[in-house]
Amino acid sequence: MRFTEADRLLFAGDSITDSSRDRTDPASLGKGYVRRIADLLGDGPEVVNRGVNGNRIYDLEARWTTDVLAARPTVLTVKIGINDTWRTFDRRLPSPIGKFRAAYSRLLAGARQHLPAELYVITPFLLPVEPEQQDWLGDLAPRVEAAIDVATEFGARLVRADLFMPRAAAEHGAATLAPDGVHPSPLGHRLLADAWLAAAGAPVGKVPQP
Repeated sequence: MRFTEADRLLFAGDSITDSSRDRTDPASLGKGYVRRIADLLGDGPEVVNRGVNGNRIYDLEARWTTDVLAARPTVLTVKIGINDTWRTFDRRLPSPIGKFRAAYSRLLAGARQHLPAELYVITPFLLPVEPEQQDWLGDLAPRVEAAIDVATEFGARLVRADLFMPRAAAEHGAATLAPDGVHPSPLGHRLLADAWLAAAGAPVGKVPQP
């Protein structure tokens, strides 16, 4: 088994990770890719969901010490960034790329400093289903690059959702994978989970490469 009972896998991020988890129950995993990963890994490692709906990177940074570092994960996955783009357009809340990159760097630097954890970064993605969402792509692209750069800097494994989700959308249709362009359908969550497991090298059935 790639992971053992001694491992604690923590997933931190926004609503895509949260996926309707019960925040009054620390063991709740939601209904999305985190739940699927836990189900496929079976009775091995502990899996912890610390996604929070609506989070931008600054929100995640504000709770990083209490929600992430204090949990002492041995495997830490970060999926963040789409709300930094979304809020720029719908609420005019700016998230300058330089500040976004610096915040992301601080998150992983803190993890490297305080945890003996294997790090994973899932890149943000967008599957436009409305014409106005096409305008978001130009704002999101440098955030994807920032996530890749920071992951590389700190030796994190990359899960390139920005690549395999659009490829799957070309085959199945964007709304089939994410009805609003952002939040995955069950199929979208399955693709995220399977891609994470492939990146982790977890021998759980036949996991397709993204």
